[in-house]
Amino acid sequence: MLTLKLLTEETERVINGLNKKHFPHAEEAIQNVLDVDRKRRVAQQQLDANLSNAKKMAAQIGGLMKQGQKEEAEKIKASVAELKETNRQLEEQMNQAQHELTTLLCQIPNIPYDEVPEGKTAEDNHVVKSNLRECHEGDTVGNWDANPVVEQAKLPHWELAKKYNLIDFDLGVKITGAGFPVYIGKGARLQRALINFFLDEARKSGYTEIIPPTVVNAASGYGTGQLPDKEGQMYHCEVDDFYLIPTAEVPVTNIYRDVIIDEKDLPIKNCAYTECFRREAGSYGKDVRGLNRLHEFSKIEIVRIDTPEHSKESHKEMLEHVEGLLKKLELPYRILLLCGGDQSFTSAICYDFEVYSEAQKRWLEVSSVSNFDTYQANRLKCRYRGEGMKKPELCHTLNGSALALPRIVAAILENNQTEEGIRVPRALVPYTGFEIID
Repeated sequence: MLTLKLLTEETERVINGLNKKHFPHAEEAIQNVLDVDRKRRVAQQQLDANLSNAKKMAAQIGGLMKQGQKEEAEKIKASVAELKETNRQLEEQMNQAQHELTTLLCQIPNIPYDEVPEGKTAEDNHVVKSNLRECHEGDTVGNWDANPVVEQAKLPHWELAKKYNLIDFDLGVKITGAGFPVYIGKGARLQRALINFFLDEARKSGYTEIIPPTVVNAASGYGTGQLPDKEGQMYHCEVDDFYLIPTAEVPVTNIYRDVIIDEKDLPIKNCAYTECFRREAGSYGKDVRGLNRLHEFSKIEIVRIDTPEHSKESHKEMLEHVEGLLKKLELPYRILLLCGGDQSFTSAICYDFEVYSEAQKRWLEVSSVSNFDTYQANRLKCRYRGEGMKKPELCHTLNGSALALPRIVAAILENNQTEEGIRVPRALVPYTGFEIID
């Protein structure tokens, strides 16, 4: 969440940032926070003054008793007792105000960096790079028509999966429901090959592999901002009040909750493979067919904890890492800088990677790489301390998909169709053990 210091000292910048994200009633939301904080501070000042007075009065009681002024001492005792009751009420007011303050702050999204473009929807996102053609300044998704030329009709991945017995969607419906596919034979081996390939590439780039739980408590969901914002999209185990993770970002970033990190240990670079679970309620039509949108899917996540001074460099390195994976998989891709209105609740800046589906004639998002600035760290109380620092400071947190598997599998199947079968990208052959799916 945004820091109270930022809201108090840079109110106009925060309001402008929230307006760029098209957050409704930004000024009202900020004013509500400042009003509650004012109440809290008034109660705190009164409590501090009362405690000081009570201490002085208590010191007088002993002297009066020694002087035989028992009646006067009893009056002061009564006054001290009244102050204690007043202080109890003030503490209740402060606790209530603090709870209300935290609730209000959690309802306010992160503000975007200055370089984030204006815009309301995905159509306003800027195409900053592609391996299809040169991009020009000001290119947006809405007016960007550079798609690969499809010389002949190609089968979509759900038909290829059935043709080559790679993925059984109907069996998944039988076992669980829609959005839970069953991978079979070479389909399962391709899935496992991608997992190992992505993890090996992350290790080569200096990331330490983590195997975290895929079930987290509410405090973890709150720490990374999924709660309360995305509660409706998470699977909730109500008896134990646990949540199935929507991404490995949640458990891995929460490793550093309530931790003060030595600056010399930054940046921290972790990666993790997990299953991910998203309810995706209300999703229908062609955009969710086959592997396009699942309730359970595999993903490799990269997470960084860094200093404010170095986090932009870390973000750049993460973008280069994800782009390198797509190049090695020989897929047509483009990189988008998300506009303010299409950014997530918690991000300060986000780039999406999309691959082109020849059969579906559409772009498929396969990765989002975000810098959250101090937004998550403030919730997590994730701080660092360096030499000469008077007190710990908030870290910056970053994360990205490297990569999410379903749409990568879809793109590999659709973009590599030949008369002999589906060609496996060269980088994956050592992992699959076969060059062709036939």
